[in-house]
Amino acid sequence: MRVTKTSNNKGERGVSKLVGFYPGSFDPLTNGHLDVIERACKLVDTLVVAVGINPGKKTPLFAHADRLLILEQALAPVGKRTDTEFRVVDFAGLMVNAARENGAKLIIRGLRDTTDYNYEMQMVGMNAQMAPDLQTVFLPSSPPVRHISATLVRQIAEMGGDISAFVPQIVLKALK
Repeated sequence: MRVTKTSNNKGERGVSKLVGFYPGSFDPLTNGHLDVIERACKLVDTLVVAVGINPGKKTPLFAHADRLLILEQALAPVGKRTDTEFRVVDFAGLMVNAARENGAKLIIRGLRDTTDYNYEMQMVGMNAQMAPDLQTVFLPSSPPVRHISATLVRQIAEMGGDISAFVPQIVLKALK
């Protein structure tokens, strides 16, 4: 497992830090993902951003290792600005197991619309049966990024379209 840390001064000696777990494919990392990450930083001391390994997924826009690197680079300034510790990790298998292995108590999920909500509520029910010690927190997307979908961004990029309004600069640079 790959782990990257940035500094965090929130926790006091003897006080446990609250760890959140934000899983996804991040293919590509979008401004919508960054919106959720920025707001999750207000809830946790440490945010584990976890890139799932899904061998059955169609051809990715970025290789797994590249997604990890992009996240590390994109999150470094966010960590400094929000005083949040980040760990960028990968995981295979059940997300709840990976969350526990990383010491998380909260699972962070972004919601764009009711379609996301319905899917995520099913996941919450299943996860609660398997891991009642973990709580899921939904963060609704901010209006300016609510329409952004990594799947649609990936499709636009694959067809040669301009994705600059949907992704951070680091993603654009990685595509060149």
